[in-house]
Amino acid sequence: MPIVSVVLTLIVVGVILWLINTYIPMQSTIKSIINAVVVIAVVLWLLYGFGIISHSGDIHMPVVK
Repeated sequence: MPIVSVVLTLIVVGVILWLINTYIPMQSTIKSIINAVVVIAVVLWLLYGFGIISHSGDIHMPVVK
Protein backbone atom coordinates (compact mmCIF):
# COMPACT_ATOMS: atom_id res chain seq x y z
CA MET A 1 0.00 0.00 0.00
CA PRO A 2 1.65 3.27 -1.09
CA ILE A 3 2.21 5.74 1.73
CA VAL A 4 0.81 8.62 -0.34
CA SER A 5 -2.58 6.94 -0.69
CA VAL A 6 -2.63 6.17 3.04
CA VAL A 7 -1.90 9.78 3.96
CA LEU A 8 -4.45 11.14 1.48
CA THR A 9 -7.11 8.74 2.75
CA LEU A 10 -6.42 9.73 6.36
CA ILE A 11 -6.65 13.42 5.44
CA VAL A 12 -9.95 12.93 3.59
CA VAL A 13 -11.46 10.89 6.44
CA GLY A 14 -10.29 13.50 8.96
CA VAL A 15 -11.77 16.39 6.99
CA ILE A 16 -15.08 14.59 6.53
CA LEU A 17 -15.23 13.77 10.23
CA TRP A 18 -14.39 17.39 11.11
CA LEU A 19 -17.13 18.65 8.76
CA ILE A 20 -19.67 16.30 10.34
CA ASN A 21 -18.67 17.36 13.85
CA THR A 22 -18.69 21.06 13.00
CA TYR A 23 -21.66 21.58 10.72
CA ILE A 24 -24.20 18.86 11.48
CA PRO A 25 -26.14 19.54 14.68
CA MET A 26 -26.58 16.45 16.85
CA GLN A 27 -26.14 15.35 20.44
CA SER A 28 -22.62 15.00 21.75
CA THR A 29 -23.15 11.32 22.60
CA ILE A 30 -24.04 10.54 18.97
CA LYS A 31 -20.98 12.48 17.79
CA SER A 32 -18.80 10.49 20.18
CA ILE A 33 -20.20 7.21 18.87
CA ILE A 34 -19.63 8.28 15.25
CA ASN A 35 -16.08 9.36 16.06
CA ALA A 36 -15.33 6.05 17.78
CA VAL A 37 -16.75 3.99 14.91
CA VAL A 38 -14.73 5.95 12.33
CA VAL A 39 -11.51 5.63 14.35
CA ILE A 40 -12.00 1.86 14.81
CA ALA A 41 -12.76 1.45 11.10
CA VAL A 42 -9.65 3.41 10.08
CA VAL A 43 -7.41 1.45 12.46
CA LEU A 44 -8.76 -1.86 11.13
CA TRP A 45 -8.30 -0.65 7.55
CA LEU A 46 -4.68 0.24 8.30
CA LEU A 47 -4.04 -3.12 9.97
CA TYR A 48 -5.49 -4.97 6.97
CA GLY A 49 -3.69 -2.72 4.52
CA PHE A 50 -0.26 -3.27 6.06
CA GLY A 51 -0.86 -7.01 6.39
CA ILE A 52 -0.80 -7.21 10.17
CA ILE A 53 -4.27 -8.77 10.18
CA SER A 54 -5.30 -11.10 7.36
CA HIS A 55 -8.86 -11.64 6.21
CA SER A 56 -8.91 -15.06 7.87
CA GLY A 57 -8.41 -13.44 11.27
CA ASP A 58 -4.79 -14.51 11.75
CA ILE A 59 -2.47 -11.88 13.16
CA HIS A 60 0.90 -11.64 11.40
CA MET A 61 3.76 -9.66 12.85
CA PRO A 62 5.62 -7.68 10.17
CA VAL A 63 9.24 -8.61 9.48
CA VAL A 64 11.67 -5.88 10.48
CA LYS A 65 14.74 -5.77 8.25
